[in-house]
Amino acid sequence: MDAPRSQSHRDFLKLASVANAGQLRDFCTREKIELPVDDTYSPGGAMAQPLVTAAGTAGNRWAILPMEGWDGTPEGHPTELTRRRWRNFGASGAGLIWGGEAVAVRHDGRANPRQLVLNKDTAGHLVSLREELLAGHREAMGEQSTPVIGLQLTHSGRWARPNPEGRLEPWIAYHHPLLDRRSASGSAHHLMTDDDFARLIEDFIAAGVLAASCGFDFVDIKHCHGYLGHELLGAVDRPGRFGGSLENRSRFLVEVAEGLKAKAPGLGLGVRLSMFDALPYTKGPGGVGVPEEWTGPYPYAFGGDGTGVGFDLAEPVEFLRLAHQAGVRLVCTTAASPYYNPHLQRPAAQPPSDGYLTPEEPLAGVARQIRATGDLKNLVPGMVWVGSGYSYLQDWLGPVAQAVVRAGLTDMVGLGRMVLSYPTLPRDLEKGHPLDRKRICRTLSDCTTAPRNGLVSGCYPLDPFYKARPEAVELRVIKERLRGKK
Repeated sequence: MDAPRSQSHRDFLKLASVANAGQLRDFCTREKIELPVDDTYSPGGAMAQPLVTAAGTAGNRWAILPMEGWDGTPEGHPTELTRRRWRNFGASGAGLIWGGEAVAVRHDGRANPRQLVLNKDTAGHLVSLREELLAGHREAMGEQSTPVIGLQLTHSGRWARPNPEGRLEPWIAYHHPLLDRRSASGSAHHLMTDDDFARLIEDFIAAGVLAASCGFDFVDIKHCHGYLGHELLGAVDRPGRFGGSLENRSRFLVEVAEGLKAKAPGLGLGVRLSMFDALPYTKGPGGVGVPEEWTGPYPYAFGGDGTGVGFDLAEPVEFLRLAHQAGVRLVCTTAASPYYNPHLQRPAAQPPSDGYLTPEEPLAGVARQIRATGDLKNLVPGMVWVGSGYSYLQDWLGPVAQAVVRAGLTDMVGLGRMVLSYPTLPRDLEKGHPLDRKRICRTLSDCTTAPRNGLVSGCYPLDPFYKARPEAVELRVIKERLRGKK
């Protein structure tokens, strides 16, 4: 696979001004970007077809990706803001909900002090949250319509911030010579032992059993975005049962999956996977992202080619084959990490407050994820595939999603940021309604800037609900202050 190509921001295509599919295709041809695009979206076409999965039948090819709001209670319960977001997920009409949001399997694994937690004390709240989502779906789609609903299980590892002070309290799979500096905090990194991982496996299994009792159709054993499961896949020089060989680095997922097959036999199993990773990036000249300096081969990027900036899917293929053998049947693809190379994970017009300007045409990042998903789908049969990274397509999300599914490059298309600003986009497309261009996500990253500065997440520029909240004023003040420091 190709490495990112640096490009001036002046050359980036303004998707809101693209008049027709031919214009978009011509741009992609000139820039050597392989992006399938249909001329128009066809209601009743490829995206409207049902899909049988190991967790139930999805009524269409749309999925909702896990989108946290940083808005739970200190105990890990949902709030009214959480319920509103999940109800909107259901109201989208999507046939599959990939997890709603990441839910920690124990307190020390929370990515923020307001992340949801799944345990015996919180399980009843997760039941009501699922019911809220289902009510929103049936109100929009009819009483006979039921989406496939999963729950994403997580431990945040290196990026854990579980307590009210909000400081990092890292649990790490191995010492990373670059990332250890980024996740330094008042407390030392907790280097996990093999016994620590054995206990965490039991915690994941217990959480999965609870999720099944709460009515969820499947669980996602999260392996993406630099969190613990994903970090473990790069632990090439870790000794013991969970490091070194790919078989060892995959052991965590395999043992969780096998435990859940034994203890919750009717529960579907999925994995959200960062297909490839790269060197951490930092701000370079003009604020544009550049990879951190590194001499020699870079061994820590799962799905990398050893250079630190290029990609090779050989290990992801073998990992997914091991996952399939362990009973995993659903895969949601993503890439890299929002903490150290976000342009690879979520192509965007603007970075969050603590980010860098993208070093490549964002459409190239979208196309890279589409192509990698298609390659993996071809090489690892027997799975249901959900792609992500589509929100940057904006007005052209529908025609591209349809083209990708028609070409067999994925089974379903997932929506993340877009569903915060425009939750009914799938329904509007399928009904043939003109898109509400005032609600289309323009990837301005306020939904990330807000929580990175202690506020709840939401679409402050486009969702009238969040635009009217007092946090919107706080966010403007924060952004102005940050701009003044540049």
